[in-house]
Formats: sequence, structure tokens, C-alpha cells
Amino acid sequence: MNWQGKRVTVAGLGVSGIPAARVLRGLGAEVTVVNDGDDERSRAQAAELDGLGITVRLGDGATLPEGTELIVTAPGWRPDKPLFAAAAEAGVDVWGDVELAWRLRGPDAAPWLAVTGTNGKTTTVRMLASILAAAGLRTAAVGNIGVSLLDAVTGAEKYDVLAVELSSYQLHWAPSLRAHSAAVLNVAPDHLDWHGSMEAYATDKGRIYEGNTVACVYNAADPCTEELVRAADVEEGCRAIGFTLGTPGPSQLGVVDGILVDRAFVENRRERAQELAQLSDVNPPAPHNIANALAAAALARAFGVAPAAVRDGLRSFRPDPHRIELVAEVAGITYVDDSKATNTHAAEASLAAYDPIVWIAGGLAKGAVFDELVMASAKRLRGVVLIGADRALIGEALARHAPEVPVVDLDRTDTGAMSAAVREAARLAQPGDTVLMAPACASMDMFVNYNKRGEAFADAVHALAAEHA
Repeated sequence: MNWQGKRVTVAGLGVSGIPAARVLRGLGAEVTVVNDGDDERSRAQAAELDGLGITVRLGDGATLPEGTELIVTAPGWRPDKPLFAAAAEAGVDVWGDVELAWRLRGPDAAPWLAVTGTNGKTTTVRMLASILAAAGLRTAAVGNIGVSLLDAVTGAEKYDVLAVELSSYQLHWAPSLRAHSAAVLNVAPDHLDWHGSMEAYATDKGRIYEGNTVACVYNAADPCTEELVRAADVEEGCRAIGFTLGTPGPSQLGVVDGILVDRAFVENRRERAQELAQLSDVNPPAPHNIANALAAAALARAFGVAPAAVRDGLRSFRPDPHRIELVAEVAGITYVDDSKATNTHAAEASLAAYDPIVWIAGGLAKGAVFDELVMASAKRLRGVVLIGADRALIGEALARHAPEVPVVDLDRTDTGAMSAAVREAARLAQPGDTVLMAPACASMDMFVNYNKRGEAFADAVHALAAEHA
């Protein structure tokens, strides 16, 4: 595409909008950024872009600028925004930053190994990047993970392959994306207020498989992921590759006697399996993290990576903070921070990794219901400490399905609330138990983000440990 003089509207400032505006301006486009907000931070960002010759309209994200030929949107902007209705009426295409990055790739661009799913995306992509690096490949973990895809495809550094995390939002706005291979880790209710329905959410997740050339990786324990593979229009010869925590069948990766094995990318896969790694090579070896490792291994193997690199990459991988992170052991009780478990599906996976548990839960429910989560986890619970705005919803589910479990309803949101929650959990716990903060809710009722919530939990645990020293 000839970008010189093309009138492009970028919807939204922030981690995707600002790089998009800069790249487009550098290509010669006439760029206007529209943004709903008009706060101090937005004004500072606008001043910086203005110095590059980019027009910024603050406080008006609904009106289509005159002459707009293309919109590039931040992924979080909902499809029902008035701006997009105006674009449809005017016949103007809407792309996300991922779509823009895909179209700006050069002729020798690195292939994409892409990952999506309700939970586990970031961990899987970082595992994949670690494996690819162990194989001696020039790679980076990019996309929804925080590193701009635009920077990766337009920067001076050359890559052999990219490990790409994609959210359902990003996939919605990326119609022409065609990955080398891709994985959908799981599909559970989340972001339904944005997508409008579970069907629409799953459909957007499934876009990641469209046009795959080598492998569509799915979770054998999640029928929805396999259905999305069946519905995808892929290149001739592209294979469906499953992963399972059990013994794998042909064209699957799985676990046999504590060993991660490959029965997909081997000769005579009906009779042979290739050892990839030990369960002990996965950190931490919780069931859902083993599943993440198998998905990462499947994508790496689809790219031709040797088994030894899978093992070495998993051994060297260290998870990001606040993902089933061991904080400390105090008086025989283990304290684990899984603040990133911001929905019921993630919390259920975390709860399944420990027994018995004193569970710290609550926050913003985002429309979630908790009955299935409580029913699945009730037998593991020694006690529960509830925090946050929507804690009553979890409390009601506990009363229905686990009435014998002691519950502390912590009705406070001040800065000392997490310290109080940890102390109440310590009171309920016995030596050998795990105090697990897996809130199953978003954090913004009490904290800026899940990171700050996790830090508050860790600080409270360390303060408790100091008292026992």
C-alpha cells in the first residue's frame, strides 16, 4: 500500500495507538488520533504526537474525521462504538494494530507462531520464546504481551520467528492474519460484555486458525478448541495437533509416566513417541501450567525445533510475577500469589493445583457467576477469605455448595485490607495448607491492577513472616 498522504484515523491513545500513529506518520500518512478521554496524561501524549505532525482530538472518540480512508483502532475499543458505525456507513475499513503489523511485514518477514485462549496466553508465549531461543533462533515474545508487534515488524532487528500473544479483541480486528501455526489454549466465558455473546467470543478466538500453514494446536480437554479447528479454513496440509495431560494419541502431545512426549512430529507416530522433557522441567508443575508447556512445545515442534531445545527452554523459563507464584512459607503454611487469576476459569485451574487450601477471593466479578467454580473446588477448601466489591456473589455460591467451609467476609477496602485478609487466612490455615490468592475477579475495585494486588499480598505475607522470624 502507498501510505503517502493517506488519511488514517487512529482510535485511542495508549500502548497500541501511539506506536500505530508514529509508524503511520513515518510512512507518510496524514494521521489523526481520536480519543474518548481528555485528562492530563492524554494531553501530554497529544503534545508529544503533535510534535511529529500528528493531529490529536481529545474528548471525541465518536466522530469520524472528515476524509478518513482507514481506521486503525486500539483493540479494546468495542465494535459497537459510534465511530465504527460511521465508518461502516462511509465504507471505511477498520483494522487493529495487529492487522496493521501483519500488512506491514516485509517480504522476508519472520513467521508468526500465535497463541490465544481465555487463560495462559502470556505464560505459553513466554515458554515458547524460551524454547525457540534455546534452539538458537532469533525470536521475541510480542503482541498482547506488552511488546508492540508494530515495533517488531518495522524495527531494525531481524527475527527468525515471532512468538505472538493475541487477545480476542486483537483477533476481532485482524481479518487477514495468517499464522505459520497457532494454538487456542482454552475457551471459557470472559469479556462477554465486549463481544456480546459466548458464540461471538469463541468465533473471534477461532480467527487465529484461519490460513494456518503447518499446525492448528488445540486442547483435547476443551471440545470448543477442537471445534474451532474444524471450522477453520486452513492451507492444504495443515494438521490438527492436540495436547492432553493424559497419554497422547497419534498427532498429540501429552504426558506418560511423568514425561512430556510428542506423538505428532515423529516418524511412525502410531507406534512411537518422542520424549521432550520431564514434568520437573516445568516451573511450576501445576496441571494448567503443564498444559501451557505442551502447547508451547507443540508450536515449537511445528516449527521444526529439536526435542532437546524444548527441554532446555522449559528448564530456563521463569514465569512472570503473580502467576501461581510462591511467596513464602510461614509456620508450615505455604503462601501462593495468583493475582493474575482474574476470572473463574483461571481460578479453578489454580485451585486444582493445591490441597488443602485457604482461598482469598473476590474483586470485580465482570458479570461472572461462581457456582461451578465452588462446586469444583469445595473439597479442597479449608476456609475462604472474601474481599472486594463483588465478594457477596462468591459468598452466596459458597453458601449453596460448600456451607461447611468457614468464610470470613472482609468488609473493607482501605490500604490495610490485604494485610487483614492474609492474617485471617493464616488464622484459618493449618500447617501443610496453602493460602492461595486466586481472586477469580478483576482488581480495579481496590487496586490499580492485578500486579498491585499481588504486590500487596506479598507485602502482607512478608510482614507476617517477619513476625515469625
